[in-house]
Amino acid sequence: MACPQENPRAPAPARVLLTKEPAPQTVLATELPMKVHEAALKTGPDSSSGLATENFRTAKYLPTEWHQNNYNLYHRVFASCEEAESNRHEAKKLSESTAAAAQRAQQESTAALGQRPQDIHFWKTELQKEIEDLDAETSLLAAQKLRLEKALDATEVPYSITTDNLQCRERRQPADLVCDEVERELLKEAELIRSVQELLKRTLMQASNQMRLNRDHKEVCEMDWSDKVEAYNIDDKCGRYNNQSTNIQFHPSSVKFEESASTPETWARFSHDNIYRAERERLASINLRTLIDTILHDVSEDLRTQCAAVNEAFTKRCEELDDTKHKLEYHLKNILKEIGDQEANIAALKQAIRDKEAPVKVAQTRLYDRSFRPNVELCRDAAQFRLISEVEELTESIESLKKKLLEAEQSLRNLEDVRMNLEKEIAVKTNSIFIDRQKCMAHRARYPTVLKLAGY
Repeated sequence: MACPQENPRAPAPARVLLTKEPAPQTVLATELPMKVHEAALKTGPDSSSGLATENFRTAKYLPTEWHQNNYNLYHRVFASCEEAESNRHEAKKLSESTAAAAQRAQQESTAALGQRPQDIHFWKTELQKEIEDLDAETSLLAAQKLRLEKALDATEVPYSITTDNLQCRERRQPADLVCDEVERELLKEAELIRSVQELLKRTLMQASNQMRLNRDHKEVCEMDWSDKVEAYNIDDKCGRYNNQSTNIQFHPSSVKFEESASTPETWARFSHDNIYRAERERLASINLRTLIDTILHDVSEDLRTQCAAVNEAFTKRCEELDDTKHKLEYHLKNILKEIGDQEANIAALKQAIRDKEAPVKVAQTRLYDRSFRPNVELCRDAAQFRLISEVEELTESIESLKKKLLEAEQSLRNLEDVRMNLEKEIAVKTNSIFIDRQKCMAHRARYPTVLKLAGY
């Protein structure tokens, strides 16, 4: 078979180097137009169109077809190599850019994770400070509440003293059972103590409610602080992850935003509002403590002032009773002296009446004897007139003495009545002095001091 003649316009065959990658080709990777070749039929003596080659005629290609096929294959090889080289170059650039982007993204994420714990630490510190301040304020308020309870208990003693004083003074005798200044001050003191007890009870209830609010807000801040601590530890752990960490793995489902997730603004606002509310309650607690101090100071001063007023009223009343008792005793002494003198006067009057009996007997006997004078001797002489006049004078004197005796006896009875009244009144005054001084004022010596009334 004759060698096919080379086409002078056909491109020279490329030399394929097996030791290194082929250089980039300058031929564009485009499809060449199809060239239609017509098979030449040989009719000469050397042609195979005879019967001997009948079965092989359709399986043969022309040399030009063979060359064209090779050229097409070379072209595809060049195009594939060029495309592969381009793909490798682009893949290398993409790998480098993605690696740099991944490293940059990881650095930015690490920096963001590094900033996040600082923000968390700021709010955690603020929450912890507020928790400590609120806990300290609650402890101070608890101490004030204890003072209120002690002050409320201390008012029971003054109230019992006041009621006992009023009950004791009810046992005074009717003459001294008067609504005097002492009783008015005691009633005022009892009313003051009742109002103080009501005020202390209301303030004690306010302190209990405020302590409950303090504990509630402290619990809210503690829960927020606990969440901050957990989040700080998680972000700190996340910030320590790197590509060489052994505890990292795929979590495809985590690449999403949670529906309940907060924004940085709402996150910061949540802690800010918790601290603001806790601060507001802490300031309210401080104001309540100041109010409690003022109330306890005013209450203790008012009670002690009223106690001093009652004691002064008792002192004045006892002085009045002492003065009245001394005056009554003085008058009783005079009455007793007068009674003695009157008794002596009555005795003297009785003796004077008895002394007149003999002269009357003498005069009446004389007249009786002279009535037996005989006949004309029974004369109304001067002696007769004088004797009759003497008897009349003596009778009048006796009647006057008896009348005076009756008056003296009535005066003596009056003096005795006065003496009895004086003695009774002195006994009443003595009883009143005993009640006011020995019972009431001695009991009032147990009145609590200002410090005890202030809850210390």
